[in-house]
Amino acid sequence: MINIDAHNHVKGKSIYLDDIQELKGTLYALPFDATVAHAKIVSINLESAMKAHGIETILTAKDIPGENQIGGIIPDEPLFADGEVHFRGQVIALIIGKSEHHCRQAAKLIKVVYEELPIITDAREAQAQNKLIMPPRSFTLGNTSEVWSTCDYVFEGKTEVNGQEHLYIETQGAYARPKEDGSIIISSSTQGPTAVQRMVARVLGIPMHKIEIDTVRLGGGFGGKEDQATPWAVMVALASQLLHKPVKMAMHRMDDMRMTGKRHPYSADFKIGLTKDLKIIAYEVTHYQNAGAAADLSPAVMERTLFHSTNAYYIPNVLAKAYSCKTNLPPNTAFRGFGGPQGKFVIEAAIVKAAESIGISPAVIQKANLVVDGNELSYGQILQQTEAHHTWDECMNSFQYNIQKERVETFNATNSRFKKGLAVQPICFGISFTNTMMNHARALVHIYHDGSVVVSTGAVEMGQGVNTKLLQIATETFGIKPSSVRIESTNTLRVANTSPTAASAGADLNGKALQMACNALLDRLKAVANQDFENATIAINDEVIYANDEKTEVTWHQLITKAFTQRVALSENSHYATPTIHYDKTKEKGHPFAYHVYGTAIIEVTLDCLKGVYNFDSVNIVHDFGKSMNATIDNGQIEGGLVQGIGWMTLEEIIYNNQGRLVSNALSTYKVPDIYSVQRK
Repeated sequence: MINIDAHNHVKGKSIYLDDIQELKGTLYALPFDATVAHAKIVSINLESAMKAHGIETILTAKDIPGENQIGGIIPDEPLFADGEVHFRGQVIALIIGKSEHHCRQAAKLIKVVYEELPIITDAREAQAQNKLIMPPRSFTLGNTSEVWSTCDYVFEGKTEVNGQEHLYIETQGAYARPKEDGSIIISSSTQGPTAVQRMVARVLGIPMHKIEIDTVRLGGGFGGKEDQATPWAVMVALASQLLHKPVKMAMHRMDDMRMTGKRHPYSADFKIGLTKDLKIIAYEVTHYQNAGAAADLSPAVMERTLFHSTNAYYIPNVLAKAYSCKTNLPPNTAFRGFGGPQGKFVIEAAIVKAAESIGISPAVIQKANLVVDGNELSYGQILQQTEAHHTWDECMNSFQYNIQKERVETFNATNSRFKKGLAVQPICFGISFTNTMMNHARALVHIYHDGSVVVSTGAVEMGQGVNTKLLQIATETFGIKPSSVRIESTNTLRVANTSPTAASAGADLNGKALQMACNALLDRLKAVANQDFENATIAINDEVIYANDEKTEVTWHQLITKAFTQRVALSENSHYATPTIHYDKTKEKGHPFAYHVYGTAIIEVTLDCLKGVYNFDSVNIVHDFGKSMNATIDNGQIEGGLVQGIGWMTLEEIIYNNQGRLVSNALSTYKVPDIYSVQRK
């Protein structure tokens, strides 16, 4: 089945936030943000702006009826700056007007006097000054201090890895409309509808049941809308609640880039020890995470960095430590991989340094240390069903690595200006939210008495094809046509208390809940069918009932009608919670992941040593899929992840100056891969 949204995407008929038909009287919101990175607000003069043509009102912290707080993990992030600003782009006020143009004109009239304070933009500097989001955390296995003397090789080094702009096609935004009895409905471009609902309730000072969050789809997320979609939805909700009018915000690209957090930059120190047979027996790493000015999701991102500090390798003695450092930059946030890639980058850099110092290929060390069943990781989980060696061998054989290696070596021996590089990259990634309580989902399924079906889950469609997979589950379980099933928007009044669609778990969690709901309904329908077929084995295929594998004259629609007339429940709400997972943060030990996925890639590049330009000649990948729900969609996700990774490691460069101003603040100064960067030659 192809992506069910594909046709409407191509035709331009898919509904995104800015496509929602606006109600008469809709007002528009524009955030007014700080132009300095760290300062006390001495005064703010809104008088002229309030009198500007087309302006309804301007809201600040004093207008908040509830709490001026949107911090999720740690309550350290005000919705509106109150007395002090901590990063350029922090929102001080919200301008509400009859058009965005009116708001922008009024913004020019707002006068703020600042008393500037010292600015920190570097994570190591923040750590040296004890500017931390939270206390540091450490994972240990074995005892590194006791084995350094037994190592034949010991190498130390330092790495730096930069951030990355999410650059989702659809910018941040939300549209709030008042309902009766003080209730409110908000359309939000968010990966976490319940998080938005919770924060709106906190800021407005009303219970969650009065707040309805509805999300049809996102124009991309990549983690950037897991937590950071929240403030914009809260702002329009606040304005709508106070003014009793619909209020909308769809951010300008440069505003979005300036005011939102990125993938976390990391600095790290490492020490690695190997034996003569190239077994890594000791590894120490200290990560310095640049969290920005508030926690956002940084504590959870840092945790996953620690979980993935040894990537796909078994190392018996590990000490991994991490600091979440508070700087005067926008709070950094979730991004595809959620801290895992940053942790893996360091161990790979350590292996490369060791290999180059010894005079061998890094692939030799990598292969010698791949995990196997029964290995214990630094956080206590014992690995099962490992596929690290399988994917490695499959990749080497399928893509003829030895032949490729010889060809590269021959090319380099006969060329001086152009040189080829060849690298192998294994991965191991844990699947589950690292916060155990978030690993649950619900599905609500209605079968109407004409046989049509509506499915609601907590999954948010953002281009990754989760709606298509949910449709497959419903149609395959019921044995009915795709045209008989509708996948509804994600709505907090239909499916409550949802986890964000993130952590590579959206289809796992919500799909399993949906399967449970469908099976419960199917059992009831089979019981109805058995009334006519004397306890035969009932199956449904292509909307026809089969009894003991024999096709009958009874159709799906007839079965539903009969069940309805007998008052059989044709609605089901099922709950799924991932089994076996647990984690004790007091001991930093447990079993946090339901399973791990594995993969191996071979990358070949050609470098022009004179000009410094390069080409990716090929990237060949073998992934551990298990049983793919939709190979077309899953392959598309692999390709998209690859291109995003190429961009992060080569083209894309987030630059802040020492005053905390984003220099790479537009597509003219921030380069991302285009189709020509990755097309097949």
